[in-house]
Amino acid sequence: MGTLSVERVGRIVIRLSTLAHQYISLWGAAWVFLGRILYRLFRYRPRFHLLIVQLFQIGVNSSLVIALIGLFTGAVLAVQAEYTLTKFGATAFTGSAVALSLIRELGPVLTALMVIGRAGSAITAEIGIMKITEQIDALRSMAVDPLSYLMVPRLLAGLLAMPLLAALFITVGIAGGYAVAVGLLNVSSGVFISEMVSSVSDVDVYSGFIKSSVFGLLFGWTACYKGFTCSYGAVGVNKATTQSVVTASVSVLVVDYFLTSILTRIFLD
Repeated sequence: MGTLSVERVGRIVIRLSTLAHQYISLWGAAWVFLGRILYRLFRYRPRFHLLIVQLFQIGVNSSLVIALIGLFTGAVLAVQAEYTLTKFGATAFTGSAVALSLIRELGPVLTALMVIGRAGSAITAEIGIMKITEQIDALRSMAVDPLSYLMVPRLLAGLLAMPLLAALFITVGIAGGYAVAVGLLNVSSGVFISEMVSSVSDVDVYSGFIKSSVFGLLFGWTACYKGFTCSYGAVGVNKATTQSVVTASVSVLVVDYFLTSILTRIFLD
């Protein structure tokens, strides 16, 4: 029994060490991949026509769904805020609750999650199909750097489009909250706007902008890396696309916590 126990413990230790080595290797490879893209971003002149195409694919094509989600998110926030604040006799702060919730948290986070689900999966699948059909190898054979040609425009487009989409989400969300609060819940229009203006500061706007920019980096990084490193076959592309969406979404939520803690401490100090 003692020998079996020692052998079983040994197998468990070996299996755990193998898994740890694999995850550390993947994590390191992802950082090396990001470093190579950033080097090319600052070392070479970007291809602006490719950047415009990616901005259209990521930004313009996502604007409708972002506006729709923002509208109903603001409406739901207005209903919930008015219901909660009524218990404390503070319905005048409905506008403040809606605006601050959208600007500081819900706007950047929900925008990132929606863009990851719509555009991130498409980018991963596109690059993955290019890899398994040897189009990336064809680029190399023509002396075209795949990282500069494929990855840099997508990463830069994510960095630029995410804050703009978050601004659209927040603007439409506040409009939806205003319409519900004033039109259905009988909140005074002047009170809604005045309290919102007095409570929202530059710090809140900066926090939302920084978060959305970081989420844009995570979106482009994860989507490009998973597509570039996917295994061959339809199953490989399917697996890479699923991993891309899940990894990027979880990363956004985890990083959001740390960003909130860090930015709050910095701006309060």
